[in-house]
Amino acid sequence: MIAITERRYSLEEYRAIAETSTEKCEYHDGEIITMTGGTLKHSRICRNMVTLLDTKLVNTQFEPINSDLRLWIPEYRRGVYPDAMVFDGAIQLNGDRQDEVLNPLLIVEVLSPSTEDHDRTNKFRMYRSMPSFCEYLLVNQNEPLVERYSKQSQGWLFSDFDSLESSILLDSVNIELAMSEIYRGITF
Repeated sequence: MIAITERRYSLEEYRAIAETSTEKCEYHDGEIITMTGGTLKHSRICRNMVTLLDTKLVNTQFEPINSDLRLWIPEYRRGVYPDAMVFDGAIQLNGDRQDEVLNPLLIVEVLSPSTEDHDRTNKFRMYRSMPSFCEYLLVNQNEPLVERYSKQSQGWLFSDFDSLESSILLDSVNIELAMSEIYRGITF
C-alpha cells in the first residue's frame, strides 16, 4: 500500500503562489483550492449585481467591490473570493495586504451546482464569524430566485424572492434591487 501525503501550504506560500498564478485560488487553512471558471449566466449575474450596487450606492458611504478582491476570514484561516461585497466606510485591509479585506457588510454569492451546498452552509458559517457581516444574498443562476439572510438581534432572518416583478430591500445599505435587473440578460 502506498501512503499519499497531502501537501499543506503556509499562508506565506499561498500568497506567493496567488500573486503569480494565472488562476484564481482560495486558501483553506493550509489547502489551496483552484477556482473553476464560471458560466455565461454566472458572469452576467455577477456583473449585474456589482453594477446595480454601484449605481444605487453612488454618493453614499457604501462601496461595492467585485470578486477580484480576496476576503480574509481570520477565525477560519480562509481567503475566499465572494462574487460581490459591500463595505460601510473605510475598507479594512488585512495588515499591509492590498489584496485582502476583513470587513464586508453585505456579501453576494451567485450559486453554482458545484459550490451551492458549501455557499449555503460552511461558507455562510464562516462569514458569520466576521463582526461587520450582516446581510447575505444567494442568487440562483438557473431560475429567478434570490435568498436573503439578514442579521437581526435574535438571529438571522431568511426571506426569498422568486418573481422577476419583485424587488429586494437590502436592510444593510437601505436600497432596493429589482429582480428583473439582477437577471437582466438571462434566459431561463
